[in-house]
Amino acid sequence: MWTLDVRTNGRVSFVDISRDVAALVRDAGDGAVLVYVPHTTAGVTINEDADPSVRADLAMALERLVPRDLPFAHREGNSDAHTKASLMGSSVLVPVVGGALQLGTWQGVYFAEFDGPRHRRVLVSFLAA
Repeated sequence: MWTLDVRTNGRVSFVDISRDVAALVRDAGDGAVLVYVPHTTAGVTINEDADPSVRADLAMALERLVPRDLPFAHREGNSDAHTKASLMGSSVLVPVVGGALQLGTWQGVYFAEFDGPRHRRVLVSFLAA
């Protein structure tokens, strides 16, 4: 298992970690790679990486779905971040063939921050075929 360190700059941000994950499995052969986020206010997703406006659209849509000012019972002030992280999910599984991620033409793997800025960890594990 490997650990990626991710630093986020804003309260909400999507950080492309595709190249970092690809570099870790380059010599791995065939199987799959599990990308897991061990945080309750952050997640991971696969989405378009060709147009950066997609990330901005995701952030905007999630904010409209789960605004920060809802009457949450949790008193830390980050319940919206917990909810958004649950909607994104804490892991993705990507097939690997010949050491290459089998992402679609326009896909990338994104760390999704909802309670930043912070220093975060992403756990990456190769699962051999």
